[in-house]
Amino acid sequence: MVLLYVLLGIIVTLAIVAVLKKPSSVYKDKPEEQNPMQGKMVRFVENENEKNNADGVRGHLEAIGPSLHTPSFYEKVVKRCIDIVLSFFGLVLLSPVFAALSLWIVIDDPGPVLFTQKRIGRDKQYFKLHKFRSMKMSTPHNVPTHMLENPEQYITKAGKFIRAHSLDELPQIWDIFIGNMSVVGPRPGLWNQDLLTAERDKYKANDIKPGLTGWAQINGRDELEIPVKAKLDGEYASHLSLYFDIKCFLGSLGVFVGDKSVVEGGTKGVHQTTPIAPNDGKRVYKEDEYQVNKK
Repeated sequence: MVLLYVLLGIIVTLAIVAVLKKPSSVYKDKPEEQNPMQGKMVRFVENENEKNNADGVRGHLEAIGPSLHTPSFYEKVVKRCIDIVLSFFGLVLLSPVFAALSLWIVIDDPGPVLFTQKRIGRDKQYFKLHKFRSMKMSTPHNVPTHMLENPEQYITKAGKFIRAHSLDELPQIWDIFIGNMSVVGPRPGLWNQDLLTAERDKYKANDIKPGLTGWAQINGRDELEIPVKAKLDGEYASHLSLYFDIKCFLGSLGVFVGDKSVVEGGTKGVHQTTPIAPNDGKRVYKEDEYQVNKK
């Protein structure tokens, strides 16, 4: 009986915190930080006179109409209930892991345990994504990893381990609980990954919540080129179901024992794509990761 009361107390406490934190997590308190393209379909317009965005290309997004997605009963109700249950028990059962990793990170390199990043959520709404810090406080801010001299010197010992086993992603369980993410879905793109955003719009992959893991994640992860990743995300969005979610979840379990498709020299999930060798005269982009914000 005591255990039941404790569990209920934890549920109520987390629920209250989630309700209080939700508005600021999607920049309701900072209208200037919100996405002007939220709820719109977009296309990417190349413009060599503009600065490179996070995809390594020059250009901008242009709205071409409203998003007309209507969520199914499974997506709106069943999937959300599953997310709440799994994320709640994840937060409770993994709390010792959170505590141990937090202590290791601080001892290894004193400073904040977590850092946040502005990411693109459902309908292109910006939200704050949370990750464990895996790079030293001395790492130059807003510098792509591939532009750093000997980038591995900035990765902490704790960071190397948690990134190799995708443990840096664990704080996103809170992002799932609060409602900004789902357990399974397209990995949330960086706010200025315009090319990825536009490519995903072709397949309506921006209409659903991003996930901790997804169909593209278990089919290549960082080795995928943007058009391929967007197409896989679209396949997931068009076949959204309990069966597909279970398939993606089970297929992603191997990452925690070591994922060889993770690019070393950066923090997973924050991507920049840089041009690689031309393919039949067409521009091809390959993903590279880098840390853009530490808090």
